[in-house]
Amino acid sequence: MPAIVRSEFALALNQVANERGIDVATVLESIKSAIIAAYRKDYGVDADLEEAQVEINSKTGEAKVLINQKDATPPGFGRIAAQTAKQVILQKIREAEKSAILKDYSQKVGSIVTGMILRYDGLNIIVDIGRGQGIMPSSEQTKGEKYNINQKFTFYLKEIRVGRRGNEIILSRSHPNLVSGLFAREVPEVANRGVEIKFVAREAGSRTKIAVSSLQPGIDPVGSCVGQKGVRVQAVISELGQQEKIDVIQWTDNPVQFITTALAPAKNLDIIIDEEKKNVLVLAPEDQLSLAIGKEGQNVRLASKLTGYSIDIRGKDASGKRVKKEEEEEIAKLALPKKLLTLLKKAGFKKSANLKKAKDEELLKIDGMDEKMVKKIRKVVTHENENRK
Repeated sequence: MPAIVRSEFALALNQVANERGIDVATVLESIKSAIIAAYRKDYGVDADLEEAQVEINSKTGEAKVLINQKDATPPGFGRIAAQTAKQVILQKIREAEKSAILKDYSQKVGSIVTGMILRYDGLNIIVDIGRGQGIMPSSEQTKGEKYNINQKFTFYLKEIRVGRRGNEIILSRSHPNLVSGLFAREVPEVANRGVEIKFVAREAGSRTKIAVSSLQPGIDPVGSCVGQKGVRVQAVISELGQQEKIDVIQWTDNPVQFITTALAPAKNLDIIIDEEKKNVLVLAPEDQLSLAIGKEGQNVRLASKLTGYSIDIRGKDASGKRVKKEEEEEIAKLALPKKLLTLLKKAGFKKSANLKKAKDEELLKIDGMDEKMVKKIRKVVTHENENRK
């Protein structure tokens, strides 16, 4: 059989292998498979063919078909073999190339990559990431962000998974780790592991909370990530499309302090923790309640994700007790002197029903209370109950 490629075979073989990033041995195996495929196609299959082998001279490209170790190359088979082999070789090389690319990118899973929008495939977006192409499913896209053809973005390489067309490189713009990767790129202290990103809670396109800590003495983790005049955090925000706010807070192993910081910008919070159930009750002053909860509950929701605790926020009055306006309003409606109402509130009576149940002896124990006042209370409460009926 004539050589598939003449004396330049070895040079061409190495060139193909180098350009495609695959092994020479892989290319040779592809050629052998192609020749066997061509032989099967034109000369049928019999029992002896199971013992068919191909010998290739790696220098000249000359190939022979051997059956039971004997030359079985038919006359004129070289041209047919070369044509058939060409198609199979190209396919095998494409498969090998894709395998090499996937192997390369599998080592980059969990990192960020730069890519350019190529086209839309339904709701998915195909992205050019250099040697290969990635797919950004609709679930990994940031709500409100526009993706135009030929536009460049930074993506988080989430995973390689089996799709409709075999293994696919999955990219994300909404994953929390995209923010971590961008900080590692923009902040030398993070890249050099002087500062550690402990946790990230993100609602892509809207707001992110990131908790950081220092691994080296003398390094301010929050200051390092924010940068002078906010230049570093602003660079990250710019990569995220300018619409996402980022709160950088300092991590601590003290849960009360960590939860308090996570609920910023709210201040003066009382934190009550149930460690066993991972539940937290937060009592906030009335002027801080809306800040702690955030617009549509976003601030407390992100704080809960960041800290790992289920957080319940309620208001409190100046004394630190929970505010129940309906109770205060109810007792205030009773036709009692202001001084008497003040004594009752200080003693913890806020509902007329509680006053009705209380015994005279209990009421007389209140500082400043006398029998005349108790009779007044009984009269007013009884009158109120009769009116309700």
